[in-house]
Parts: sequence; structure tokens; C-alpha cells
Amino acid sequence: MNSRHWLNYIDGQWVDSEQRLTILAPATNQPVATIAQASEGDAERALNAARRCADSGELTHARPAHRVTWLLRIAEEIRAIADEGARILCAENGKTLRDAKGEFDEAARYFEYYAGMADKIEGTSIPLGNGYMDFTLYDPMGVSLQIVPWNFPVSICARSLAPALAAGNAVIVKSPELSPLGLCVLVEAIERAGTPPGAVNLLCGRGREVGAYMASSNKVDQIVFTGSVPTGQTILRSAAENAVPCVMELGGKSAALVFPDADREQILTSVRDGIFFNAGQVCSAMSRILIHRSIYDEIVNSIVEMVDGFSIGAGEENPVITPVISAGQLTGIDVLCHSAQEEGAVVATGGERLSGMAGNFMAPTVFRDVTPEMSIAQIEVFGPVLAAIAFDTEEEAIAIANGTEFGLVAGVFTQDLNRALRCSRRLRAGQVFVNEWYAGGIETPFGGVGLSGYGREKGQEALYSYVRTKNLAIRIKGE
Repeated sequence: MNSRHWLNYIDGQWVDSEQRLTILAPATNQPVATIAQASEGDAERALNAARRCADSGELTHARPAHRVTWLLRIAEEIRAIADEGARILCAENGKTLRDAKGEFDEAARYFEYYAGMADKIEGTSIPLGNGYMDFTLYDPMGVSLQIVPWNFPVSICARSLAPALAAGNAVIVKSPELSPLGLCVLVEAIERAGTPPGAVNLLCGRGREVGAYMASSNKVDQIVFTGSVPTGQTILRSAAENAVPCVMELGGKSAALVFPDADREQILTSVRDGIFFNAGQVCSAMSRILIHRSIYDEIVNSIVEMVDGFSIGAGEENPVITPVISAGQLTGIDVLCHSAQEEGAVVATGGERLSGMAGNFMAPTVFRDVTPEMSIAQIEVFGPVLAAIAFDTEEEAIAIANGTEFGLVAGVFTQDLNRALRCSRRLRAGQVFVNEWYAGGIETPFGGVGLSGYGREKGQEALYSYVRTKNLAIRIKGE
């Protein structure tokens, strides 16, 4: 990849800044590009541009069918640049080339999906008897500030940007400092689709500076955030000052419950995808596997055998295990793995960073003999680390699964439909997978409870996070 210098996108123009950030390749820790580092002044210009666009009515005065065709054009433009974007995302983010291409394909699907809903945001009529007419309208929120994480920057951006635009909002995207380039490619595609100035703005800057500045602005009508709990809590405190509504998708410590009758092939496939996909850097990762004691050794040994056969390397090689995003992230994972051992967890495989490799590589890790109170069973690792916990009864399994401060997703593996439904109802999670981790899609609502956040992304339900309900109650004279 060349050393191109990338810019921010404000009010329909690509603009530079006095300072710049250097983007490092996780596979080598070598520079791949630079990007303009947005300042508070850049943020203020973006806020003004979005505010002007939202207040002008340019996105809402035309018939909704106009937004349908516009969003479909965006999807076409994203598909046209998917191969180029995937190479850039792979280099800056460390994920496989295949998965990077998948992000752009998924981004296009989000725009197609919400294009189909842009002309179906319909209110309701409420009967009040003779002499009255009452109905509801859905108005766009206005200016939506969307703070995007580095693990899936392109697809996560699209999942909130597409419904926000479908509902008629102007958007400011704050890209992640560690992996901002794929979003530049995404916005280039959006620009080519004929996007009005100010409707979409893209800034790359330090979260504690530019992100914090925008989150505290009274020009913002909504904040959508995906990321860590501490950062989310800081944003919520800022939002509270202006009573700004938020959608928060925060951390997770999700558990899969494995019963003796579970299909062994389904378990292994789900473990591979659930915790080792994207080097475990997934909010909804299967970071805990709760296994019935009668099959505990069998399942753990099968997982270890699978993991020991994983290929490890740079994303361009499409291995199973790719590098984690940064040296700091790698150190944090390594520290948690050492703490787990000090608390009595046993390393079944992995357990340490990989020496002899230039990049940020963590060995795929399985801990056995983990107990529910251990830090490795309570703290989100955000790396390729699986904690295996034994249980004896269904009641105990549910108590362990619900025994963290998080509640993003959960899973149940059993051939007993009654057991699957019983457990699913009782698991404290926003989404439950049965017999396949990540069984959902862009059509299925996603979000958490507890410290995993609130609000829902994806599916039809998400669209209503981007509108305000207005009621019109009318007295009809003469009736």
C-alpha cells in the first residue's frame, strides 16, 4: 500500500488539517499512510455544516422516494469500490482481505436495506371520537453524531449511517484514530452518489479532544456510540448536559451454554467464528463457553485440537488468526492472560503473545478450569481468548451466564427445543443465538442491557432510533 495522505470530509469538501496522524499496519507496525488530524475548529465547521443541512430541510422536503433512490445509488457506489477499499482496510486494520471485502459488501447491504424503508416511515391515526382528529408524525432527529470503533469501522458506520440518512438526518462520523482509512473510501463512494453538502461529514481526530468536543455540543441532536464502557460513560455524561438522546453499544462478556446433546460440529464452528474471528476483537464475541461437566473434557480437548491447527499471519494471507489492532491492545490482552493464570486458570493452549513476529500477534488462547469469579470470566478481553467454565445444572449455567455486568448476546447449544427456549427467555442479553453463534443478520435487532448499553441497531427497529415521534391532536370545528 502506498503512503497516501488522507483528508477529512466537511460540508462537501475534502480538507486538510495542520496536524496529521500516522496509521500503522498491525501486521508489521510499519506506517501505511497518514491522515489529517481534525481539530476543534474542524469539528465546529462540521457541526455548523450538519446543522445547516438538517435545518434547511433539503433531506426531508422532497418525497421520501428521493431518499430511496439516493441510498440505492450509495449502495452501488460502495460495491464499485469494495475491492479497493478492502485492500486499504486490510492493511490498516489487520483483518483478512476476505473479511475486509465482507465489510464493504455488508455496508452496501445496509444502504439497500434501509433504502427499502425510507418511504415507509408511517405514523398512526388515534381515535378520539367525534370532533377530533389525532395522528402521529415521525420527524428526523436532526444532527446525528456517530462515533465509530476500529474493529469493524466500515460496516458499523454503515449500520448507523444508512438508517440515519433514510430518516432524513444530517450526520457527522467521528472515525477511529487506529483505523480511519476505510471510512474515507466509504465516504468517497457516498460523495459520488450525489450527497448534499453537510449531509455526511467525516472527521478523524483524538476521541478525548474532537470526540469530546462534539459530544458536548448543543448543535448535536443525537449521539450513536460503539466502543468501550468507560468511553461510553464519559459521552453519556456530556450528553446529559444537553439532554441529548443516545444509542449505546458497549462491551460484552457473552456466554455460550453447551449441553450434552449439542451437535459437536456446530459447537466447533461457532467457537471458531465466535471468539477467534477478527482476532476476538468483537463486542459480541463468545468469550465464555459454559460446558456441562459430563462433556467438559471432551469439548475442551476438541477445541484445543482445532485451535492448534489455526493458521496465523497477516490479513493479506487470509489466515484464521490475524494481528490485534495495536501494540497497546496486545499488551492489555497479555496482562489479562497472566492475571488469569495467577488466579488459577489453566492454559490449555496459547496464553501469550507470539514472539518472533513483527506485528501485534496474540496466540489463540483457551483457558480451562475457569471459575465464574475470575477476572478472565468477568472482564472483556477483546482478543482471541476463550474461557471454558464447567456447570452441572441448567439453573447453574444460567446463573453463571447472567453473572457479569454485561448483557449483549448469549448462546444455547442443545437439540432440546424446550430447553433452548427456557434458557433463551432467562438469559440476560439483547440477542440470543441457538445452535449457531452470529445466527442473526442485518435484519435482526442488535443491542444490549446492563453495561452493554441500550438502544438497538440493525433491523426495522433501529430506524426508529433516528426519528422523534410528534403527535398532532386537532379539534374539528362544527363537530
